[in-house]
Amino acid sequence: MRTWPKRVPRSALLTAVLAAVVTAAALVVVVALRPKPDGAVTMTPREPAAAPVEAPSSTCGNGPCQQLAAVSVGGTPVVLLTDAAGGSGRVQVGQQPFELAITNLGAKLTANSLRCIDGSTAACLIRGDAAGGSYGELLTESGGVWRDYGKPYFSDAGSLSLYDVSQDGRADVIVVRHECPKAVSGTPRCQAAPVVAEVYELDGEVMGCTSTVTAPSDFRGWPDVELKKSQLRRCSGNS
Repeated sequence: MRTWPKRVPRSALLTAVLAAVVTAAALVVVVALRPKPDGAVTMTPREPAAAPVEAPSSTCGNGPCQQLAAVSVGGTPVVLLTDAAGGSGRVQVGQQPFELAITNLGAKLTANSLRCIDGSTAACLIRGDAAGGSYGELLTESGGVWRDYGKPYFSDAGSLSLYDVSQDGRADVIVVRHECPKAVSGTPRCQAAPVVAEVYELDGEVMGCTSTVTAPSDFRGWPDVELKKSQLRRCSGNS
């Protein structure tokens, strides 16, 4: 005898359908409330990214620049950058770059080459040893703008420094040189002569010279010589 399948009661069928609907709705809510992972891409429109700005040249001579020394003058960072050999370099004062001329004269830069003094007129002296002595390049500030003095200083006794000799709130440049008016600078005869310290104001005017001493190390503070204005007199003929 043929049998027929038992019909599911209508109440049970309705309960199953409602359960499926509730489950589906719960899954939708869970997905909607799930936090997005970091970096998730959204469809929110964005402004186009700004074009990249080219960085200043990082080449010193024929190679990459490296930081050799850094100081702060009146809150302004001053950084000395050179190539690996110290034979080519520049100074970055805040946002102002200065290519150094003394390296074209053979001066070699080291970690001790940068010397800066704050004051009513801030100043930095960049020094480098060369054949026969040392060269120095002076940078000064006025009204927030830095300038290269232009004319390099030379010491045939290997000592260049900044110090406020006149105590007027402005640094002065001290150049130690051999006092040998009757000999040629750099010759053995001149190198054996006594030395003097010649002092320049930041505008290049000569303030005066000290009496002669036997060696540069005889000056107080050498190699960053410190003098008093009372030690100065009129300079005799330069070497």
